[in-house]
Amino acid sequence: MTAPTPHNPTHRHPLPPKLPADIETPAYVLDVELLKRNLATAARIKKEAGVKILLATKAWAMPAAFPLMRDVIDGTTASGLYEALLGREEFGKEVHVYAPAYTAEEVDELTYVADHIYFNTPSQIARFLGVVKEAGKQIGIRINPGFSMATLGGDLYNPCAPGSRFGTPADQLDQVPWDDIHTLHAHALCEATHEGSAGLIAHVGKTFGAYLRKVSAVNFGGGHFVNKPGYDIAKLIASLKAFRAEYPHLEVILEPGAGLVVDTGYLVSTVLDTMRNGSDIAILDTSASTHMPDVLEVPYRPEIIGAGEAGEKAHTYILGGKTCMTGDVIGSYSFDQPLKPGDRLVFTDMMQYSFVKNTTFNGTPLPDLAMLDEDGTYRVLKRYGYQEFRERLG
Repeated sequence: MTAPTPHNPTHRHPLPPKLPADIETPAYVLDVELLKRNLATAARIKKEAGVKILLATKAWAMPAAFPLMRDVIDGTTASGLYEALLGREEFGKEVHVYAPAYTAEEVDELTYVADHIYFNTPSQIARFLGVVKEAGKQIGIRINPGFSMATLGGDLYNPCAPGSRFGTPADQLDQVPWDDIHTLHAHALCEATHEGSAGLIAHVGKTFGAYLRKVSAVNFGGGHFVNKPGYDIAKLIASLKAFRAEYPHLEVILEPGAGLVVDTGYLVSTVLDTMRNGSDIAILDTSASTHMPDVLEVPYRPEIIGAGEAGEKAHTYILGGKTCMTGDVIGSYSFDQPLKPGDRLVFTDMMQYSFVKNTTFNGTPLPDLAMLDEDGTYRVLKRYGYQEFRERLG
Protein backbone atom coordinates (compact mmCIF):
# COMPACT_ATOMS: atom_id res chain seq x y z
CA MET A 1 0.00 0.00 0.00
CA THR A 2 1.40 3.41 -0.88
CA ALA A 3 1.92 5.95 1.88
CA PRO A 4 -1.33 7.88 2.46
CA THR A 5 -1.53 11.65 2.06
CA PRO A 6 -0.53 13.46 5.27
CA HIS A 7 -3.34 14.90 7.39
CA ASN A 8 -0.99 17.73 8.29
CA PRO A 9 1.18 18.69 5.27
CA THR A 10 3.86 20.21 7.52
CA HIS A 11 4.31 17.04 9.56
CA ARG A 12 7.51 15.27 8.60
CA HIS A 13 6.08 11.77 9.04
CA PRO A 14 2.74 11.60 7.25
CA LEU A 15 -0.24 10.29 9.14
CA PRO A 16 -2.97 8.15 7.57
CA PRO A 17 -5.81 9.99 5.87
CA LYS A 18 -8.14 11.86 8.28
CA LEU A 19 -6.25 10.75 11.39
CA PRO A 20 -6.01 13.79 13.72
CA ALA A 21 -2.47 14.88 14.45
CA ASP A 22 -3.16 15.62 18.11
CA ILE A 23 -4.43 12.25 19.32
CA GLU A 24 -3.02 10.89 22.56
CA THR A 25 -0.60 8.04 22.14
CA PRO A 26 0.03 5.20 22.17
CA ALA A 27 -3.21 4.26 20.42
CA TYR A 28 -4.48 1.38 18.32
CA VAL A 29 -6.74 2.79 15.64
CA LEU A 30 -9.17 0.73 13.55
CA ASP A 31 -9.82 2.32 10.16
CA VAL A 32 -13.47 1.57 9.42
CA GLU A 33 -13.10 2.21 5.68
CA LEU A 34 -10.37 -0.41 5.46
CA LEU A 35 -12.34 -2.92 7.54
CA LYS A 36 -15.30 -2.59 5.18
CA ARG A 37 -12.96 -3.18 2.24
CA ASN A 38 -11.86 -6.45 3.82
CA LEU A 39 -15.41 -7.48 4.64
CA ALA A 40 -16.28 -7.10 0.96
CA THR A 41 -13.75 -9.85 0.23
CA ALA A 42 -15.43 -12.12 2.77
CA ALA A 43 -18.82 -11.37 1.25
CA ARG A 44 -17.54 -12.33 -2.19
CA ILE A 45 -16.16 -15.64 -0.94
CA LYS A 46 -19.43 -16.48 0.80
CA LYS A 47 -21.55 -15.60 -2.22
CA GLU A 48 -19.47 -17.31 -4.88
CA ALA A 49 -18.33 -20.38 -2.94
CA GLY A 50 -21.41 -20.93 -0.78
CA VAL A 51 -19.56 -21.22 2.51
CA LYS A 52 -19.83 -19.82 6.02
CA ILE A 53 -17.21 -17.47 7.42
CA LEU A 54 -16.56 -17.02 11.13
CA LEU A 55 -14.37 -14.47 12.91
CA ALA A 56 -11.58 -16.08 14.93
CA THR A 57 -11.56 -13.86 18.01
CA LYS A 58 -8.16 -15.16 19.11
CA ALA A 59 -6.66 -12.94 16.41
CA TRP A 60 -8.83 -9.87 16.84
CA ALA A 61 -11.81 -8.88 18.93
CA MET A 62 -13.16 -5.34 19.09
CA PRO A 63 -16.81 -5.50 20.18
CA ALA A 64 -17.45 -1.90 19.13
CA ALA A 65 -16.77 -2.98 15.54
CA PHE A 66 -18.88 -6.13 15.62
CA PRO A 67 -22.03 -4.33 14.35
CA LEU A 68 -20.06 -3.53 11.18
CA MET A 69 -19.39 -7.24 10.64
CA ARG A 70 -22.67 -8.98 11.48
CA ASP A 71 -24.26 -8.63 8.05
CA VAL A 72 -21.32 -10.50 6.47
CA ILE A 73 -19.79 -12.73 9.14
CA ASP A 74 -21.81 -15.72 10.34
CA GLY A 75 -20.50 -15.80 13.88
CA THR A 76 -17.37 -16.25 15.93
CA THR A 77 -14.96 -19.03 16.74
CA ALA A 78 -13.23 -19.11 20.11
CA SER A 79 -10.13 -20.69 21.59
CA GLY A 80 -11.63 -21.11 25.03
CA LEU A 81 -14.47 -20.26 27.37
CA TYR A 82 -13.88 -16.53 27.73
CA GLU A 83 -13.67 -15.91 24.00
CA ALA A 84 -16.81 -17.99 23.55
CA LEU A 85 -18.59 -15.83 26.13
CA LEU A 86 -17.43 -12.72 24.29
CA GLY A 87 -18.79 -14.06 21.02
CA ARG A 88 -22.13 -14.94 22.57
CA GLU A 89 -22.57 -11.66 24.44
CA GLU A 90 -21.13 -9.24 21.91
CA PHE A 91 -21.42 -10.72 18.41
CA GLY A 92 -24.63 -12.62 18.92
CA LYS A 93 -24.59 -15.15 16.09
CA GLU A 94 -23.13 -18.68 15.90
CA VAL A 95 -20.46 -19.50 18.47
CA HIS A 96 -17.91 -22.24 17.76
CA VAL A 97 -15.18 -23.14 20.24
CA TYR A 98 -12.07 -25.30 20.21
CA ALA A 99 -9.36 -25.86 22.82
CA PRO A 100 -6.63 -28.51 23.11
CA ALA A 101 -8.31 -29.63 26.34
CA TYR A 102 -11.21 -28.54 28.56
CA THR A 103 -11.94 -28.81 32.24
CA ALA A 104 -15.28 -30.24 33.30
CA GLU A 105 -16.31 -26.82 34.57
CA GLU A 106 -15.50 -25.22 31.22
CA VAL A 107 -17.53 -27.76 29.28
CA ASP A 108 -20.50 -27.31 31.62
CA GLU A 109 -20.46 -23.56 30.99
CA LEU A 110 -19.82 -23.94 27.27
CA THR A 111 -22.99 -25.95 26.88
CA TYR A 112 -24.85 -22.73 27.73
CA VAL A 113 -22.66 -20.52 25.56
CA ALA A 114 -21.47 -22.31 22.41
CA ASP A 115 -23.43 -23.86 19.54
CA HIS A 116 -20.54 -26.03 18.35
CA ILE A 117 -17.90 -27.52 20.66
CA TYR A 118 -14.81 -28.97 18.96
CA PHE A 119 -12.65 -31.49 20.80
CA ASN A 120 -8.99 -32.27 20.28
CA THR A 121 -8.87 -35.99 21.05
CA PRO A 122 -11.11 -39.05 21.26
CA SER A 123 -10.40 -39.19 25.02
CA GLN A 124 -11.85 -35.69 25.56
CA ILE A 125 -14.90 -36.65 23.52
CA ALA A 126 -15.36 -39.80 25.57
CA ARG A 127 -15.18 -37.80 28.78
CA PHE A 128 -17.66 -35.09 27.78
CA LEU A 129 -19.85 -36.67 25.10
CA GLY A 130 -22.79 -37.28 27.41
CA VAL A 131 -23.09 -33.76 28.77
CA VAL A 132 -22.65 -32.13 25.34
CA LYS A 133 -25.23 -34.39 23.70
CA GLU A 134 -27.68 -33.81 26.53
CA ALA A 135 -27.32 -30.07 26.01
CA GLY A 136 -28.10 -30.52 22.30
CA LYS A 137 -24.85 -28.98 21.09
CA GLN A 138 -23.02 -29.96 17.93
CA ILE A 139 -19.76 -31.87 18.41
CA GLY A 140 -16.63 -31.46 16.33
CA ILE A 141 -13.28 -33.22 16.21
CA ARG A 142 -10.09 -31.44 15.27
CA ILE A 143 -7.82 -33.58 13.14
CA ASN A 144 -4.15 -33.12 12.40
CA PRO A 145 -4.24 -33.30 8.60
CA GLY A 146 -0.48 -33.64 8.27
CA PHE A 147 -0.41 -30.70 5.87
CA SER A 148 0.58 -27.10 6.38
CA MET A 149 1.80 -24.16 4.41
CA ALA A 150 2.13 -21.73 7.31
CA THR A 151 4.18 -18.78 6.10
CA LEU A 152 4.84 -17.16 9.46
CA GLY A 153 7.28 -18.06 12.22
CA GLY A 154 8.29 -21.52 11.03
CA ASP A 155 7.18 -24.28 13.39
CA LEU A 156 6.24 -21.72 16.05
CA TYR A 157 2.95 -21.20 14.18
CA ASN A 158 2.70 -24.51 12.30
CA PRO A 159 -0.15 -26.60 13.76
CA CYS A 160 1.19 -29.67 11.95
CA ALA A 161 4.79 -29.37 13.16
CA PRO A 162 6.36 -32.56 14.54
CA GLY A 163 5.06 -33.23 18.04
CA SER A 164 2.17 -30.79 17.68
CA ARG A 165 -0.53 -31.07 20.35
CA PHE A 166 -3.20 -29.80 17.95
CA GLY A 167 -5.61 -32.32 16.50
CA THR A 168 -5.98 -36.07 16.40
CA PRO A 169 -3.42 -37.73 14.08
CA ALA A 170 -4.75 -39.71 11.13
CA ASP A 171 -3.73 -43.08 12.60
CA GLN A 172 -5.99 -42.50 15.62
CA LEU A 173 -9.15 -41.35 13.85
CA ASP A 174 -10.75 -44.78 14.06
CA GLN A 175 -11.07 -44.16 17.81
CA VAL A 176 -13.46 -41.25 17.18
CA PRO A 177 -17.21 -41.96 17.71
CA TRP A 178 -18.12 -40.72 14.25
CA ASP A 179 -21.85 -41.30 14.66
CA ASP A 180 -21.82 -38.45 17.17
CA ILE A 181 -19.59 -36.07 15.22
CA HIS A 182 -21.11 -33.14 13.33
CA THR A 183 -17.98 -31.29 12.15
CA LEU A 184 -14.53 -32.33 11.02
CA HIS A 185 -12.18 -29.47 11.87
CA ALA A 186 -8.88 -29.14 9.99
CA HIS A 187 -6.95 -26.02 10.97
CA ALA A 188 -3.42 -26.18 9.57
CA LEU A 189 -2.48 -22.74 8.21
CA CYS A 190 -1.01 -19.43 9.36
CA GLU A 191 -0.93 -16.37 7.09
CA ALA A 192 -1.23 -18.77 4.15
CA THR A 193 -1.39 -17.73 0.53
CA HIS A 194 -4.09 -19.02 -1.80
CA GLU A 195 -1.75 -21.94 -2.53
CA GLY A 196 -1.87 -22.97 1.11
CA SER A 197 -5.64 -22.61 1.32
CA ALA A 198 -6.31 -24.52 -1.89
CA GLY A 199 -3.70 -27.11 -0.95
CA LEU A 200 -5.29 -27.81 2.42
CA ILE A 201 -8.78 -28.08 0.94
CA ALA A 202 -7.63 -30.51 -1.76
CA HIS A 203 -5.55 -32.53 0.72
CA VAL A 204 -8.41 -32.97 3.16
CA GLY A 205 -10.80 -33.92 0.37
CA LYS A 206 -8.40 -36.51 -1.00
CA THR A 207 -7.06 -37.95 2.25
CA PHE A 208 -10.02 -37.93 4.63
CA GLY A 209 -12.94 -38.76 2.34
CA ALA A 210 -14.04 -41.75 4.42
CA TYR A 211 -14.50 -39.50 7.44
CA LEU A 212 -15.97 -36.58 5.52
CA ARG A 213 -18.81 -38.86 4.43
CA LYS A 214 -19.64 -39.49 8.09
CA VAL A 215 -20.08 -35.85 9.12
CA SER A 216 -22.33 -32.91 8.27
CA ALA A 217 -19.78 -30.10 8.11
CA VAL A 218 -16.11 -29.43 7.55
CA ASN A 219 -14.27 -26.46 9.01
CA PHE A 220 -11.03 -25.56 7.22
CA GLY A 221 -9.94 -23.36 10.11
CA GLY A 222 -8.12 -20.07 9.91
CA GLY A 223 -4.84 -18.85 8.50
CA HIS A 224 -6.41 -18.02 5.11
CA PHE A 225 -4.82 -14.59 4.53
CA VAL A 226 -7.56 -13.59 2.13
CA ASN A 227 -7.05 -9.82 2.27
CA LYS A 228 -3.29 -9.75 1.93
CA PRO A 229 -2.04 -8.34 -1.40
CA GLY A 230 -1.24 -11.18 -3.77
CA TYR A 231 -3.80 -13.62 -2.37
CA ASP A 232 -5.80 -14.96 -5.34
CA ILE A 233 -9.41 -15.07 -4.14
CA ALA A 234 -10.56 -16.69 -7.37
CA LYS A 235 -8.32 -19.70 -6.72
CA LEU A 236 -9.68 -20.09 -3.19
CA ILE A 237 -13.24 -19.93 -4.50
CA ALA A 238 -12.47 -22.48 -7.24
CA SER A 239 -11.00 -24.90 -4.71
CA LEU A 240 -14.01 -24.53 -2.43
CA LYS A 241 -16.40 -25.11 -5.32
CA ALA A 242 -14.51 -28.22 -6.37
CA PHE A 243 -14.62 -29.56 -2.82
CA ARG A 244 -18.35 -28.86 -2.47
CA ALA A 245 -19.02 -30.60 -5.78
CA GLU A 246 -17.31 -33.72 -4.45
CA TYR A 247 -18.99 -33.52 -1.04
CA PRO A 248 -22.32 -31.79 -1.69
CA HIS A 249 -23.81 -32.88 1.63
CA LEU A 250 -21.26 -30.90 3.67
CA GLU A 251 -21.59 -27.42 5.07
CA VAL A 252 -18.20 -25.74 4.58
CA ILE A 253 -16.76 -23.25 7.07
CA LEU A 254 -13.75 -20.95 7.10
CA GLU A 255 -12.68 -19.12 10.24
CA PRO A 256 -10.12 -16.42 9.41
CA GLY A 257 -9.04 -13.97 12.06
CA ALA A 258 -6.05 -12.00 10.84
CA GLY A 259 -7.26 -12.48 7.27
CA LEU A 260 -10.31 -10.33 8.02
CA VAL A 261 -8.44 -7.45 9.65
CA VAL A 262 -5.03 -7.41 7.97
CA ASP A 263 -4.01 -3.87 6.99
CA THR A 264 -7.05 -2.28 8.65
CA GLY A 265 -5.45 -0.28 11.43
CA TYR A 266 -2.52 1.42 13.05
CA LEU A 267 -0.54 1.78 16.24
CA VAL A 268 0.26 5.45 16.67
CA SER A 269 3.34 6.22 18.77
CA THR A 270 5.32 9.23 19.96
CA VAL A 271 9.06 9.65 20.16
CA LEU A 272 10.01 10.36 23.80
CA ASP A 273 13.76 10.82 23.46
CA THR A 274 16.74 10.19 21.22
CA MET A 275 20.30 9.19 22.09
CA ARG A 276 23.41 7.74 20.55
CA ASN A 277 25.32 4.61 21.53
CA GLY A 278 27.23 3.54 18.44
CA SER A 279 23.98 4.07 16.51
CA ASP A 280 21.21 6.63 16.73
CA ILE A 281 18.43 5.40 19.00
CA ALA A 282 14.87 6.66 19.49
CA ILE A 283 12.86 5.68 22.54
CA LEU A 284 9.10 5.50 21.98
CA ASP A 285 6.02 5.40 24.18
CA THR A 286 5.28 2.16 22.33
CA SER A 287 6.91 -1.14 23.26
CA ALA A 288 7.62 -4.24 21.21
CA SER A 289 7.52 -6.35 24.35
CA THR A 290 4.17 -5.15 25.67
CA HIS A 291 2.33 -3.64 22.69
CA MET A 292 3.38 -5.72 19.69
CA PRO A 293 4.84 -8.96 21.08
CA ASP A 294 4.82 -10.74 17.73
CA VAL A 295 7.67 -8.42 16.69
CA LEU A 296 9.79 -10.43 19.12
CA GLU A 297 8.04 -13.80 18.95
CA VAL A 298 7.78 -14.32 15.20
CA PRO A 299 9.88 -12.15 14.70
CA TYR A 300 8.91 -9.56 12.11
CA ARG A 301 9.49 -5.91 11.30
CA PRO A 302 6.32 -3.77 11.13
CA GLU A 303 6.09 -0.97 8.58
CA ILE A 304 5.99 2.71 9.54
CA ILE A 305 4.33 5.24 7.27
CA GLY A 306 6.96 7.49 5.72
CA ALA A 307 9.92 5.44 6.96
CA GLY A 308 12.32 3.22 5.06
CA GLU A 309 14.69 0.36 5.64
CA ALA A 310 17.87 1.06 7.61
CA GLY A 311 20.14 3.18 5.42
CA GLU A 312 17.50 3.83 2.78
CA LYS A 313 16.85 7.40 3.93
CA ALA A 314 19.20 9.95 5.40
CA HIS A 315 18.70 9.25 9.10
CA THR A 316 18.61 5.73 10.55
CA TYR A 317 17.45 4.92 14.09
CA ILE A 318 17.04 1.87 16.24
CA LEU A 319 13.54 2.17 17.70
CA GLY A 320 13.14 0.89 21.25
CA GLY A 321 10.41 0.76 23.85
CA LYS A 322 10.38 2.28 27.30
CA THR A 323 10.49 -0.96 29.31
CA CYS A 324 13.53 -2.25 31.20
CA MET A 325 13.87 -5.22 28.84
CA THR A 326 17.10 -4.90 26.85
CA GLY A 327 15.55 -6.68 23.88
CA ASP A 328 12.55 -4.36 23.72
CA VAL A 329 13.57 -3.24 20.24
CA ILE A 330 11.15 -2.79 17.36
CA GLY A 331 13.79 -2.57 14.64
CA SER A 332 15.92 -0.19 12.58
CA TYR A 333 14.24 2.40 10.36
CA SER A 334 15.36 5.39 8.35
CA PHE A 335 13.72 8.79 7.99
CA ASP A 336 14.09 11.85 5.79
CA GLN A 337 14.70 14.10 8.81
CA PRO A 338 16.23 13.50 12.25
CA LEU A 339 13.74 12.30 14.84
CA LYS A 340 13.01 14.50 17.83
CA PRO A 341 10.81 14.19 20.94
CA GLY A 342 7.16 14.66 20.05
CA ASP A 343 7.37 13.18 16.56
CA ARG A 344 4.57 10.75 15.70
CA LEU A 345 5.28 7.37 14.16
CA VAL A 346 2.43 5.33 12.69
CA PHE A 347 2.89 1.57 12.52
CA THR A 348 0.65 -0.13 9.96
CA ASP A 349 -1.18 -3.49 10.04
CA MET A 350 -1.68 -3.33 13.80
CA MET A 351 -5.06 -4.96 14.29
CA GLN A 352 -4.19 -8.65 14.00
CA TYR A 353 -2.99 -10.17 17.30
CA SER A 354 -1.44 -6.95 18.58
CA PHE A 355 -3.77 -5.63 21.27
CA VAL A 356 -5.27 -9.01 22.18
CA LYS A 357 -1.77 -10.09 23.33
CA ASN A 358 -0.81 -6.94 25.26
CA THR A 359 0.74 -7.00 28.72
CA THR A 360 1.37 -4.37 31.39
CA PHE A 361 4.95 -5.46 32.09
CA ASN A 362 6.82 -2.75 34.04
CA GLY A 363 3.49 -1.02 34.50
CA THR A 364 3.66 0.07 30.87
CA PRO A 365 0.34 1.75 30.04
CA LEU A 366 -1.86 -0.07 27.54
CA PRO A 367 -2.58 1.93 24.39
CA ASP A 368 -5.97 3.50 23.76
CA LEU A 369 -8.37 1.54 21.59
CA ALA A 370 -9.90 3.83 19.00
CA MET A 371 -11.83 3.88 15.73
CA LEU A 372 -11.44 6.17 12.73
CA ASP A 373 -14.84 6.46 11.07
CA GLU A 374 -15.29 6.98 7.35
CA ASP A 375 -16.21 10.63 7.89
CA GLY A 376 -12.96 11.27 9.75
CA THR A 377 -14.43 11.10 13.25
CA TYR A 378 -11.89 9.76 15.75
CA ARG A 379 -13.42 7.91 18.70
CA VAL A 380 -11.58 6.57 21.72
CA LEU A 381 -13.35 3.36 22.73
CA LYS A 382 -11.26 2.57 25.78
CA ARG A 383 -8.53 4.37 27.71
CA TYR A 384 -6.52 2.37 30.22
CA GLY A 385 -4.86 3.56 33.37
CA TYR A 386 -3.24 2.41 36.58
CA GLN A 387 -6.28 0.36 37.63
CA GLU A 388 -5.88 -2.13 34.76
CA PHE A 389 -2.28 -2.73 35.84
CA ARG A 390 -3.21 -3.01 39.50
CA GLU A 391 -6.14 -5.40 39.04
CA ARG A 392 -3.96 -8.05 37.42
CA LEU A 393 -1.67 -8.27 40.43
CA GLY A 394 -4.11 -9.57 43.05
